[in-house]
Amino acid sequence: MITLAPLTAYDVQVRDYCIRPAGPEDLDGARAVMLDTVYREFGSGYVPRWHRDIIDPAAAYLAPDRHTLLVAIDGGNGGDGGGGEVVATAALDSRGPAHPPNPRHLAERYPCGTTAQLRRVYVRPEHRRRGLARRLVAELLAFAVADGGYRSVYLHTDPAVEGAEAFWRSLATVVNDERKEADGGQGIVHFDVPFDALLPAYLSPRPRTPGR
Repeated sequence: MITLAPLTAYDVQVRDYCIRPAGPEDLDGARAVMLDTVYREFGSGYVPRWHRDIIDPAAAYLAPDRHTLLVAIDGGNGGDGGGGEVVATAALDSRGPAHPPNPRHLAERYPCGTTAQLRRVYVRPEHRRRGLARRLVAELLAFAVADGGYRSVYLHTDPAVEGAEAFWRSLATVVNDERKEADGGQGIVHFDVPFDALLPAYLSPRPRTPGR
């Protein structure tokens, strides 16, 4: 198991936020962050085959025991986030990358059930560069380790979104860059994330589940 360590100087600004698993009262705010991101930054808008989880995050992330949705709350009362605004999200589920549209070799390398896929790591622009994304990812990795059944952590990102590719390259290893394919693919970059990617700055190690 891995547990989160106290905040360090690196992410000291995160102390101004409450980061917690989303509850039903957070879903409208989380959905707003996600929809604003896909409309304003991705430029795709809502596409049902890609974004169904945004419309029903309760079914996608709250109901399944092995999934989670985290939120960062700004302006909450008493340190528990009550009465504050959701300004960032981060989710994890047990679905690997589907083929199609993703390359077949990735679907085979990251099968459903044993792959923790990181999703919807979105921070409102005015709250970026404060350590929120890293802290959220650290929490997701701790969740994946505690589950005991995940064997890998995967994600993909759109490099056209400012800062996204650089952020993930600082934590993870590129396993496929579709821009290098003959036809350019979807232009997506796929990453493998080590379970201990944020161990030095955020996590205090404890023995992992036997067999991991």
